Amino acid sequence: MLYMKFILSAILMLCGLLAQASDLSHKLQSSDYVLLMRHTLAPGVGDPANYTLDDCKTQRNLNSEGRAQATFIGEWLKKQGIKNAEVHSSIWCRCKDTAALLNFGEYKVESALASFFDDMTKAKESNLKLQRFIASKLKSKGDKALVMVTHHVNILEFMGENIASGDMVLAKVNTKGELISYKLIPRPE
Repeated sequence: MLYMKFILSAILMLCGLLAQASDLSHKLQSSDYVLLMRHTLAPGVGDPANYTLDDCKTQRNLNSEGRAQATFIGEWLKKQGIKNAEVHSSIWCRCKDTAALLNFGEYKVESALASFFDDMTKAKESNLKLQRFIASKLKSKGDKALVMVTHHVNILEFMGENIASGDMVLAKVNTKGELISYKLIPRPE
């Protein structure tokens, strides 16, 4: 009898995971949801003095753990039923590397995802730019998941909460790209 309860519990847990997976995939296929992701682990804060966006060696970059995290997250997203995604990235190398390692094919660099950490007075302007970008992509993404790899400051300004490296935000948005509600998805391990 105990064995049967264990089996039943395992089946119910598996059904719950499958329902969650299809729910995430289903939502991201609609025009109401987007997925924002903070780049994976790049130790430190900000960038070194005199960094340039044209030279990754001058920036704070993903370490081996961060690269492994990005690859794992891409595999996890696929296990959630996300097979077709349009991926956009900030111009910073740690975001571009994360986007590439998600392994959804080519990604596009998007200026609306660029960090404003060096000039926090640009927060509202940057957020409006992000909302306009989301609104424009909602019209053309079809049933592809819209995945955006960016920085903690951008996500904080968009949703009002700090998130950790590799965490994701399933954001329900309106046609103007404004946040209606969100669900935080901690980095899968």
